[in-house]
Amino acid sequence: MFDLVIRGGTLVDGSGAPGRPGDVGVTGERITAVDDLAGVEARRIIDATGLTVAPGFIDTHTHAEGALLTDPQHAMGLRQGITTEFVGIDGMSYAPLSPARYREYRRWLSGLLGEPPVDLDMQSVAAFRRHYHRRVAVNTAYLVPHGTVRLEALGFRDAPLTGDALVAARRLVARGLEDGAVGFSTGSKYYPGPWGDTEELIALCDVVHAAGGVYMCEPRRVNLDRAAGGEGVAEALEVARRSGVRLHFAHYRTAAETAGRIDRIMTRIDPARAEGLDITFDIYPYPSGSSVAVSLLPSAAHDGGPDAILARLADPVERRKIAGALDGDPSIPLGDLVCSYAPRRPELEGMALVDVAAMRGRSPGEALCEILLETELQVGHVAAPPRSAAVWRQVSRDCLTLLARPDYMACSDITPAGRFPHPRSYGAFPRFLGRLRRELGGPTLETMVQRMTEAPARRFRLPDRGRLVRGHFADVVVFDADRMLDLSTYDDPCRFPAGIPYVLVNGQVAVDDERCTGVLAGQAVP
Repeated sequence: MFDLVIRGGTLVDGSGAPGRPGDVGVTGERITAVDDLAGVEARRIIDATGLTVAPGFIDTHTHAEGALLTDPQHAMGLRQGITTEFVGIDGMSYAPLSPARYREYRRWLSGLLGEPPVDLDMQSVAAFRRHYHRRVAVNTAYLVPHGTVRLEALGFRDAPLTGDALVAARRLVARGLEDGAVGFSTGSKYYPGPWGDTEELIALCDVVHAAGGVYMCEPRRVNLDRAAGGEGVAEALEVARRSGVRLHFAHYRTAAETAGRIDRIMTRIDPARAEGLDITFDIYPYPSGSSVAVSLLPSAAHDGGPDAILARLADPVERRKIAGALDGDPSIPLGDLVCSYAPRRPELEGMALVDVAAMRGRSPGEALCEILLETELQVGHVAAPPRSAAVWRQVSRDCLTLLARPDYMACSDITPAGRFPHPRSYGAFPRFLGRLRRELGGPTLETMVQRMTEAPARRFRLPDRGRLVRGHFADVVVFDADRMLDLSTYDDPCRFPAGIPYVLVNGQVAVDDERCTGVLAGQAVP
């Protein structure tokens, strides 16, 4: 007898092959049959007539590690059909950190990751993984974060990572991979990571390559004088070329200024692939992003960590210097920023920074400095989408064109904190599979599902996941391909999608008739 049978649906098995009629039988945590199971006995039968049955979606890019510790049900991910989420992204997370360093980085990250318990053991990747294994609703996979390693090895300061400190950092990366991390990550502007240079990244990625891990890179946007080639993409390619590491670019897409010009963002990358570099990408289907506001401050302002940052912001002379640097930097789009999370000043959530500045009689840079000081750095922001609907629609078309490439996979970049999070936190996967697929065409349903399941499982070596085949873990999503729709918007982001009635995680029903069940069956994978 099966524990559960999903009967009568169209199976899109994750391979990219055309959908076919069939049933799925589950016993314990595993799929034990994919066949015609009419007449078999099961403790529960889910009628999937008229619905699509697919592997649970694997989200290669989220910032959910803090939220999962305070809200392990994690409905925003589950209700999208996501059953596995990657954390430790963009070079910043909680492990491996000693207790004092964990408390320090927890403060710096609080505008993005919220406030998990202050006394957690984060001294190793193994300890980190234990906080999530069978204690949250989704599976989690971890990448060792560059900034976290740098903080533990050298402290929150702008200094070269060399000698004994580099030996310690390499040891931390190696141990993290031994403890089950699937790779190593760097970020564009998340300190203390950007104080490193290309040679440092090569030295650390040598370790990643030796362990068979993946280097996930959000190309750097600050301290470009420390990057080979003077910019982030060139640096990442140089690291991959010299270390041999497999390279994965995070949420790599066109933006307003490159809409319709995929050739421009691939100018350096496609020749490198032809040269033999092993490169993949992920993408979310929105034209703007979201981040933590403290990361916008100039590099020197971060030296010394959160206490030093706050001391500088409290000094009128220093604050004016920092604000002037913010206002004078055209690469920082202060005019587009909307406050998404500010628990110490909740009235600011949902307000544009320029409106806050006007109310206070300040420049945007001055207003941001004041808000960071008032909230002790705990501020998240969302970038408003392009004013031009035509540009936004072209970026959406570009996303579909990129997702059609076999080297791309889907992600959400969940940034869950606050009352006005980015809509991707609730809608990324159904936006791809529902709204954009039906309205704009592009890849087939089967191709999209493959990019969300088998492709990331294969790339990051997650065994027995990403396919509907006998013996695999029963991570399964059942959805209505004609009705699936993202309902989350920039002005009303905390809305769950429609058309995803059932989600299984490791054989247990985590979403039942579009309601979370409270089951916490997620595992730390692989």
